Amino acid sequence: KTFRPRKKFEPGTQRFELYKKAQASLKSGLDLKAVVQLPPGESINDWIAVHVVDFFNRINLIYGTMSEYCTEKSCPIMSGGLKYEYRWQDDSKYKKPTKLSAPQYMCMLMDWIEMLINNEDIFPTRIGVPFPKQFQQVCTKILTRLFRVFVHVYIHHFDSIINMGAEAHVNTCYKHFYYFIREFSLVDHRELEPLVRMAQ
Repeated sequence: KTFRPRKKFEPGTQRFELYKKAQASLKSGLDLKAVVQLPPGESINDWIAVHVVDFFNRINLIYGTMSEYCTEKSCPIMSGGLKYEYRWQDDSKYKKPTKLSAPQYMCMLMDWIEMLINNEDIFPTRIGVPFPKQFQQVCTKILTRLFRVFVHVYIHHFDSIINMGAEAHVNTCYKHFYYFIREFSLVDHRELEPLVRMAQ
C-alpha cells in the first residue's frame, strides 16, 4: 500500500518535455534556486503541474522507504513535534478535521493526491484542454500537505534517514521542494514554521 506506481508523463507531450527539462537541470548540479524558475515562454500551470506530480512521486518514495519506522505505535498522531498536529479532512469520509495516526494520515494523503492528479478535469493531459480556474488553489493544498510529510519525517524519523544513508537524497529533495514553493508562493509561510530553522 505504501509504494504506488509512479505517475508518468506521456512521451511526446509538452509536459514530458517540461519534465525532461526540469530533470536535466536538476542533474546538471545547477543552483536549485535557479532550477525552479519558470523557463521562458512556458505556461506556469504546466510548470506547476509537472512539479506537483514529480514531488508526489519523490515524497511518496521517501515516506515509503522509512514507513516501517512510522507505525501506529510510534506515531499515534500525525504531528511535527509537540507543537504541530495535523488533522485529516476531505470531502468524502472525513468532513471535519480528524485526528489520525501518521501512517493513516499518509495513506489518506497519498490516495487523495493520486485521485487528484489522475483527474483529467484538474490535471488535463490533452493538448488544448485548459486547466481549471482553481488549479493553483488545488496545487497549494497538495503541496501544503506534502510539506507536512517532510515535517513529520524530519522531526520524528531523521535518525532512520541517517541510518539508511538517505540524508543527502532527502535534503536535496526538500531543498528543491522548498525553493519551488517559495518561488511561486504556493504554501502559506505559517505552514513552513516547523522547519523554519532548517530553511535558514
